[in-house]
Amino acid sequence: MLPWKLSAGEALSLIRAGKLSSVELIESCLERCAEREPATRAFVRLADRDRWQADATAASDRPLAGLPIAVKDVIDTADLVTEYGSPIWAGYRPVADAAVVSLSRAAGAVVFGKTVTTAFATMTPGPTTNPHNHAHTPGGSSSGSAAAVAYGAVPLALGTQTAGSLIRPAAFCGVVAYKPTFGTIHRAGMKVMSESLDTIGVFAREVGDCALFISAISGRDLGDPARKLDRAPRLGVTLGPAAELATPAMRQRLDEVIAAAARAGAEIVEIALPQETDEAFGRHVDVMYGESLQALAWERREHGDRLAEALCRMLDNAAERGPEAVRLGRRAFAAARAAMTAVFDGIDAILTPSAPGEAPLGLAFTGDPSFNQLWTALHGPCVSIPAGTGPLGLPLGVQVVGPVDRDRDTLAIAAWLAAAIS
Repeated sequence: MLPWKLSAGEALSLIRAGKLSSVELIESCLERCAEREPATRAFVRLADRDRWQADATAASDRPLAGLPIAVKDVIDTADLVTEYGSPIWAGYRPVADAAVVSLSRAAGAVVFGKTVTTAFATMTPGPTTNPHNHAHTPGGSSSGSAAAVAYGAVPLALGTQTAGSLIRPAAFCGVVAYKPTFGTIHRAGMKVMSESLDTIGVFAREVGDCALFISAISGRDLGDPARKLDRAPRLGVTLGPAAELATPAMRQRLDEVIAAAARAGAEIVEIALPQETDEAFGRHVDVMYGESLQALAWERREHGDRLAEALCRMLDNAAERGPEAVRLGRRAFAAARAAMTAVFDGIDAILTPSAPGEAPLGLAFTGDPSFNQLWTALHGPCVSIPAGTGPLGLPLGVQVVGPVDRDRDTLAIAAWLAAAIS
């Protein structure tokens, strides 16, 4: 097998056994990148060869042993320009790595390159295309990170989520994404847009790779998701507050996933979400853009003419609604989290779509995040796994949602479900 095809776990095992070097793995990834990057355009830039070779050599005895990672370009890197997807920050060179990058390097990861993001991880798409069909979006805002893992440039990539920016592009690109419990990974050195929502997470090809990576950089023991569960899970099924947006193909595939899970022993429970979640869902945009209004205060004041028109409209609307809308939104989020405690008391995790359906045609729209907003606001872990394809031959995804700080169990259930539907 070509090294670039290996999962992170497979590559790490071979490296530790002396059957593969980190340099050989990265060279293979570079060859794959040269083949696919001209059409997919996942990267803003690649790391300097001298730097990654030195890092790979020095990392051999560390937990991640020189595995290459890609970093979304809203996360600072001291050795690579960081532009946040905006011309306002063209050529900006941070003096320090973001916390997550520093922690990754300390664990032995090698930064392979910076990936395309929508501007400030919000609305304006970059040039990245869907690696399964270049006429379609890869999703956003973590466009490049999802696409890079999907076509084999790297086995792991950092992304962020404010609404659906990890889970949705993972579904569109046919890879795994893990959004940890809010606050698991410190955001120092990230261009934070929403204090209440922004969460750093990871893309990979297998659920176990997500646990491997986040465990190494966070210090949390997320276990081995491939381990045998003590019992089959009790899954609560819902389409969530945006049920009407689910395409017929997504509904059919979800039914098929439910049937496969039941055959594997899962207990399936149709759940009704508490009323508080409706208000939290509806107020997500108030919090997201109300807090982004503060985050982009300098850019709006000094370079307002260089912000995208659509983003300016959202920020203007947030300014008109004022800070009270943010306060009410945060209160709604807290009420929804409290109300969901009773729901999770009766189930192990929630099973729901990762996106309305397949990736939309064109690159101007990265897809609707309505199947992600509520779960992001609830602050619990979410894992998207590939779930076949739709009528256009593009990937579909389903997500497993768990309660706050139950990441280990949520990952294990996601791995169990992935095996059940494979």
